Amino acid sequence: MAESAAGDSTRNAAPRAPVVAIVDDDPAIRSALSRLARSLGYAPAPFAGAEPLLKAADDAGIAVVVTDVQMPGLSGLDLLRLLRLRRPTLPVIVMTAYPSEASRARALASGAFAYLAKPFDAEQFEHCLGSVLGITRDP
Repeated sequence: MAESAAGDSTRNAAPRAPVVAIVDDDPAIRSALSRLARSLGYAPAPFAGAEPLLKAADDAGIAVVVTDVQMPGLSGLDLLRLLRLRRPTLPVIVMTAYPSEASRARALASGAFAYLAKPFDAEQFEHCLGSVLGITRDP
């Protein structure tokens, strides 16, 4: 008995890379983090701000959100609060170039998975994404 084309393609399809939404108003940061995420085997989805992400969040298959704190319009902490209401289990990693204990505490109390101070290195980013998605890599 012949298998359908759909059954064949599903069986042979490679697993989809987890989608990492990168939300930052700085195009250089978006680009750099997108390249890094791609090099780590993830599928980056860059967004220039919170509003575009919110429009796409339900349909984009996003596995994790990485957001800057300080952006025009909605801040990263505003985005975090809205995502907690809309998609409570979606992990959010908050990053900022202006770290403070107060903003760290607010982010974590609001449900952020992690708080990264810019600049951070590739290993920190890789570890953070791997932790949130339950992915371990060989050293």
